[in-house]
Amino acid sequence: MAHTAGQVIRCKAAVAWEAGKPLSIEEVEVAPPQAKEVRLKILFTALCHTDVYFWEAKGQMPLFPRIFGHEAGGIVESVGKGVTDLKPGDHVLPVFTGECGECEHCKTEESNMCNLLRINTERGSMLSDGKTRFSINGKPIYHFVGTSTFSEYTVVHAGCVAKINPAVPLDKVCVLSCGVSTGLGATLNVAKPKKGQSVAIFGLGAVGLAAAEGARLSGASRIIGVDLNPNRFEEAKNFGVTEFVNPKDHSKPVQEVISEMTNGGVGRSVECTGSIQAMISAFECVHDGWGVAVLVGVPNKDDAFKTHPMNILNERTLKGTFFGNYKPRTDIPGVVEKYMNKELELEKFITHSVPFSEINKAFEYMLQGESLRCIIRMEG
Repeated sequence: MAHTAGQVIRCKAAVAWEAGKPLSIEEVEVAPPQAKEVRLKILFTALCHTDVYFWEAKGQMPLFPRIFGHEAGGIVESVGKGVTDLKPGDHVLPVFTGECGECEHCKTEESNMCNLLRINTERGSMLSDGKTRFSINGKPIYHFVGTSTFSEYTVVHAGCVAKINPAVPLDKVCVLSCGVSTGLGATLNVAKPKKGQSVAIFGLGAVGLAAAEGARLSGASRIIGVDLNPNRFEEAKNFGVTEFVNPKDHSKPVQEVISEMTNGGVGRSVECTGSIQAMISAFECVHDGWGVAVLVGVPNKDDAFKTHPMNILNERTLKGTFFGNYKPRTDIPGVVEKYMNKELELEKFITHSVPFSEINKAFEYMLQGESLRCIIRMEG
């Protein structure tokens, strides 16, 4: 790929011209990487619900035309000035958040919320110069969360790129760029269930199932799945979920149901829906004295969380997490190795696969509730 370094690359990209309209495969121009940037050749990308949410533009400032996509695997094509830890040919996962290595968050083991490279859904250009690297006939096409992986080539800040083992199948580990790592880390890094404890998982989408997978890896004795959709339980069994509770089946609050099932509450709970009611239930269903509840789901901007202070005074702990508390460059290569060591099963998250030319099918699968993750093959 060295012959393309420093040059504009023309390639195919799936462009969203307006909210909710099918993506259009277009020839785009991708500029060379600038300082502290890398240009990647994307081989596989996946569709995450976050892409769909911003494509629909129902709850935020719309920014179009735009290239979505943020779960992917690829190869470094070229690097910009000042990039020393990546080189052409490296196998990588681009990540929607980053690790600059220099801010106070990056310098402490206690946080992964980089000041410079934390997710910004409203920014549609690159940090270094405020310009886009994508264009069609001179017209700029906006970026999405710094990754824009629905393109055969993309430009990403080097701090948002995790270099991984080149032997790893990119069509499997690309799902670690977002949802699976978020749920897995929420359990392993934040809830930290002890072996034999009970765990409740609120929401059995891809992130919730990844949280359940974390509970399974931790040796939880009972993993209780909570969801309003009874069709999800059969699939959830594959991720270690042992029992299922549908709040609609009960006349009392679901936290009371779980408390009765578990002789006072679960040891740990992980909330993966963004529903305020689910957050309250997740917190109030953990056992006093040692229970820990972890919030993963993103609420609406006007939501407020309400619980009685005695729930905290009785030694229940409430925590939040962002990207499973993983630092992208430091920690994600190790999560990839868990897959290589057969500790972590990723195949069961992948429910569909389509060629890039049929990317709109991936949106249909997700909107119909049929897909955990659809892998989009950029070639062939």
